Amino acid sequence: MQTPEQARDLAHDLVSRALAAGASAADAVFACDASTDVQIRLGALEDVQRSESAAIGLRVFDGKRSASVSGADVTAAGLATLAERAVAMARLAPEDAYAGLAPAELLARGPLPALDLDDEQDPDPALLRDLAERCEAAARAVPGVTNSEGGSAGAVRSVMALATSHGFAGSYGGSRYGIGASVLAGAEGAMERDSASHTVRFLTDLESPEAIGRRAGERAVARLGAGKISSGPMPVVFDRRAGGSLIGSLIGAISGSAIARKTSFLLDKRGKAIFDSAVTILDDPHRVRGLRSRSFDGEGLPTRPWRVIDQGVLTGWMMDSAAARQLGEAPTGHAARGISGAPATGASNLHMEAGHDSPEALMTGIATGIYVTELIGMGVNGVTGDYSRGASGFIIRDGQLAEPVSEITIAGNLIDMFAALVPADDLEFRYAVNVPTLRIDGMVVASS
Repeated sequence: MQTPEQARDLAHDLVSRALAAGASAADAVFACDASTDVQIRLGALEDVQRSESAAIGLRVFDGKRSASVSGADVTAAGLATLAERAVAMARLAPEDAYAGLAPAELLARGPLPALDLDDEQDPDPALLRDLAERCEAAARAVPGVTNSEGGSAGAVRSVMALATSHGFAGSYGGSRYGIGASVLAGAEGAMERDSASHTVRFLTDLESPEAIGRRAGERAVARLGAGKISSGPMPVVFDRRAGGSLIGSLIGAISGSAIARKTSFLLDKRGKAIFDSAVTILDDPHRVRGLRSRSFDGEGLPTRPWRVIDQGVLTGWMMDSAAARQLGEAPTGHAARGISGAPATGASNLHMEAGHDSPEALMTGIATGIYVTELIGMGVNGVTGDYSRGASGFIIRDGQLAEPVSEITIAGNLIDMFAALVPADDLEFRYAVNVPTLRIDGMVVASS
């Protein structure tokens, strides 16, 4: 696998070849990784996989025409062929008034922030097997667990590099480790499944496999004996596992492309309060060891922490350069880039600040409600904000968690849901998107 410096040089070399082939401007992305995964089921080794991959992508411009190509051949001949093909394609493409690289004056310059993303280890598969075995064993040891879909442990090291023809070249490496287990509880005809996992940048930051496995088993057993609930409007409380998806709907609605196309339910909400003043949501690309941390974006612009929601107020849009040109504004350093295609917009590490009340206090006063632990399907209309998703979790009776419930639908409109949202005080940084427990009154619950 290439080092970050080698990856940067490859991307820079491809850009130079594109210019030599006749491109007026170009940028290139190179990414590679090496991963090891171990799967255990019922205490026996089921699978061990080791893989390495590398790919390089090139975007070229011929004036306002552009084309993107990608490949895996990083030899001199392979890069030359890729550059020539991309330039030929660009000359046949239609013009796009908003196409182009990011403004040169906004490119990241000087030392980039150190984010501590790579522990530079290559764990022995025997260690990963031990972690997976311990995780699954702990899950299966929970009384009531009757079967297992397996335990797993994996390690990945990756490198990403970006180079542009107008002065940017950067790269970084990262590591990632994960443990998980998925088990079943109950007998045939009344079986429930649940899981637990943990993913981190540094091996030393992993939660113990026993704790992860035990949580998976306890979750599965807790789902047994599902009850019924009458349909109607009621408070819905989102567990931290489920609540982060609401932030995803927010981010999709404030992308520059959605605003430029006028396909967002938040189109006229910039600078306005859309949440209670107790709600603040931050995008923090500089979190040390963060799962989505990055010092530059997919166009070579510097990244910065940003308050997406500041005391309830929507502060602005996330924009790559193309969307910013279309809106007559400046890009915000939120370009996300894959190997193929043009940049889009994307957030980094997102979190909602904690509220003041405990989850127990948040449920106080709820005569009948739903505590959601899992959401199913993607029933969100980004244009109208209409929201309808399958869910499972627990019934709340008189402020307390009661019997489990499944096969229900929760519905509302995101404008109303955001305005009614109340966060608890139990924020924990565990995922790429982190929220505390959330309460939203007035949602409609339908039971099948």
